[in-house]
Amino acid sequence: MLEPGQPQSSALSSETLERLKAVSTATLTTQLFKRGLHNLFVQGVKLQTQPGANMVGPATTLRYIPAREDLDQLNVFEDRTHPQRLVVETIPAGNVLVMDTRGDTRAASAGHILLTRMQVRGAAGVVTDGSLRDLPNIAEMDWPVYAAGGSAPTNLIHHHAVDIDTPIACGKVPVYPGDIVVGDAEGVVIVPPHLADEVAADAAAQEKFEDFVLDEVRSGKSIFGIYPPDEETKRRYEALSGARPKTHG
Repeated sequence: MLEPGQPQSSALSSETLERLKAVSTATLTTQLFKRGLHNLFVQGVKLQTQPGANMVGPATTLRYIPAREDLDQLNVFEDRTHPQRLVVETIPAGNVLVMDTRGDTRAASAGHILLTRMQVRGAAGVVTDGSLRDLPNIAEMDWPVYAAGGSAPTNLIHHHAVDIDTPIACGKVPVYPGDIVVGDAEGVVIVPPHLADEVAADAAAQEKFEDFVLDEVRSGKSIFGIYPPDEETKRRYEALSGARPKTHG
């Protein structure tokens, strides 16, 4: 089992990647709940761009602490090691930048130019529990961006970027470098990398069974006995699909 706390190699198999791109965060939270993990859905963030295929990728993390006036002046961006600017130029292709702003939305944690640079470099998306500036421009991007909302002031007014790829909190959820980040139109869920393959497989199976349940409900059947399924429903589903149902319960 991988241990949290350090940057990890979180390469996903093509099969797992495709499964995670297709299943909902609702289904993933159920699968994580079944494994005893209850607090992995990022709170307070919304998709700020148009929905498409799920955002999926390993987390690269950026941590902010409160700004201090003698340290956080515009000239800090001239330093090429400044963590906010450095992460934009070093995030691996396919990774998701997850930012910890302590949930403080009074100033932006990034803006349109920086997000565009990461998109061009092949990053898979951005999640922040704070605000973004240039939100009308960001809304037009063909790229997944999740934030608590918009705020015009520069990050330096309230945020001081301190480090990259350390454990953070984002939307009241612990995020470790290399955790698998999945986002859909409903929100963002964090999947521990050592569980990604089995969670993705079981989530796909769960959604296949739930499609069967929806057909049953649309035909007029009661949810009693089918959601969760009794033995007769399980046998009928197995006869139709060749598999035992992966249920919500």
